Amino acid sequence: MHLNDFLLGAFVYLAAAVLSVPLAARLGLGSVLGYLIAGILIGPSVLGLVGAEGADVMHFAEFGVIVMLFIIGLELEPSKLWELRRSIFGMGLAQVFVTSLVLSLIAMALGWSWQASVTAAIALSMSSTALVLQSLRETGLLRTSAGRSAFSVLLFQDIAIIPVFAFLPLIAASSAADENLSPLAALPGWAHALAVLAAVSFIMAAGRLLMRPALRLIAETRLRELFTATALLIVVAITLLMGLVGLSPALGAFLGGVILAESEYRHELEMDLDPFKGLLLAVFFISVGASIDFALVARSPLTVISLVIGFMAV
Repeated sequence: MHLNDFLLGAFVYLAAAVLSVPLAARLGLGSVLGYLIAGILIGPSVLGLVGAEGADVMHFAEFGVIVMLFIIGLELEPSKLWELRRSIFGMGLAQVFVTSLVLSLIAMALGWSWQASVTAAIALSMSSTALVLQSLRETGLLRTSAGRSAFSVLLFQDIAIIPVFAFLPLIAASSAADENLSPLAALPGWAHALAVLAAVSFIMAAGRLLMRPALRLIAETRLRELFTATALLIVVAITLLMGLVGLSPALGAFLGGVILAESEYRHELEMDLDPFKGLLLAVFFISVGASIDFALVARSPLTVISLVIGFMAV
């Protein structure tokens, strides 16, 4: 990609973000819906200002979701997380299991194979952490009991990714199941579990024994940009480690944030990372809007609308 093409793409995305959010706020729609509408307008289906590169941009912008989970972890001390254990493993488990069960039965009643039904149902039982948390933060609901319950369900969904990735290849009907989901996917189950446990333990130990002294040394230099770079380095390192063992990077970033929640530098970390989070999330939502296939909707509008309404009802 030439530099001018890159700059033009950046201009389109940034202009869409700057123009859409104030308009959406005036209409009382919220920034998330504003970004999605902006993505639809600049996408291939309307103005065509962005095209096939939207998927690549979205993958890059997903880093904003990871940073957001890290910041939320910074705001949630370990003692508060322990208080949510019943909501996480009670309400979260119930939501994923019951939703998956009902959707599986409906899909099989429509003539799908049980393998396809279960796979689609599990996928549909998961929520978009980025969409939900951003909406909860904007409306001030995240600190309410309902917001904490919703966050508990989202957190369980991230945890559930681990057994789901182990389970889906067992029911897959094609050779596609043999594709490795992580570099360690070929290991025996017990070895993979040990690798996951070792990775989480390393993050917890590093947070207490390495990250805090390192942040103290960086702070003594009084170079703000170096502290910002260190904050980004921590998040990127956790993301890479989680990807290596097949865990959700967002879950790993959240755990890293929780571990550093009692650090004296938590507020500095939050302030330094917040601008990156906001900008990347904006690009992420715009990319989601631009990637919507309206040609598919136009070919089967009644089917799509019926499925959406039925899914929301379930």
